[in-house]
Amino acid sequence: MFDSPLSASAYDVLGVDPAADDETLRKAYRLRLRQTHPDTGGDAARFIQVQRAWALVGTAEARTAYDRGHGFAREPGPRWDGWRAPSRRADTRPRARSYGHPGGRRREQFLALIREWAGRGVEVADPYDPALVRAAPVEIRRLLADALAEEATARIVADLGMGYTVWHDVATGVSPDEKLDHVVLAPSGLYGVLSEDAGGPVRVRRGELVGDGVAGTPIADLVAGIRALSRAARVRFGGAIVVLPDDDLPRPVDDLGKVRGIRTVLTSRSALANLLRTGIPGAREIGGNEIFDVRTRMNQTVRFA
Repeated sequence: MFDSPLSASAYDVLGVDPAADDETLRKAYRLRLRQTHPDTGGDAARFIQVQRAWALVGTAEARTAYDRGHGFAREPGPRWDGWRAPSRRADTRPRARSYGHPGGRRREQFLALIREWAGRGVEVADPYDPALVRAAPVEIRRLLADALAEEATARIVADLGMGYTVWHDVATGVSPDEKLDHVVLAPSGLYGVLSEDAGGPVRVRRGELVGDGVAGTPIADLVAGIRALSRAARVRFGGAIVVLPDDDLPRPVDDLGKVRGIRTVLTSRSALANLLRTGIPGAREIGGNEIFDVRTRMNQTVRFA
């Protein structure tokens, strides 16, 4: 909820400066509780948001951890492989086959634009500093939010194992800037996947995402990309999947039915792995030699954005 470049920080929700002392922070919390409490005419969602913000910064230990970890850089490690920092014990579990760099294009665009905006060509000490990021124009923050969302999805798919194949940042040919965030080949089907983060709750209206932080027509663009790649590779997609942060959806999985002829589902991040295992309702499963044929066609066709 507070780790999106498009969302307010815990300090913003409480209405205090990040450098405020503990007593100022406590007074601000009590004031915001009274202002947002449903019994006094406040908004229930904002009341919950205030409580969550206090849980993150209300004690010295929690505040220190929040301040230290509340950046937007990739996870550290001697070599970032798109999934996670190395754990203390070697993880020998087989991973999904993976091609391309999740979030790579959006991170490159973000770094170029924030350096231009903040430094006017001069090197910026930390382009991922939370204060710097949150002060940037929304167009720049959206690029970083997209990159973080794509990386989160990539980690989930990687853990599904060697029976899965995923291509990231796939060019669709629809336009120079259009891409599919991920294409996942699973025993349950072939899916085009969009990793989205609007910085807050979203809803669906007439087959499209709407919300304060939603830009453009993400579902329509996803479906158009799937159609274009399907024609180019001569493969049949089982459907479209839109992945959002857990707090942004009222329920874990929302089946939208067919959107422009493509079965489309919204899912929270925590429900994505199970959805890919079981498949979109009504999607055609892929088994036997067909998996190898589809993977070969995709590898011959995919170009990365």
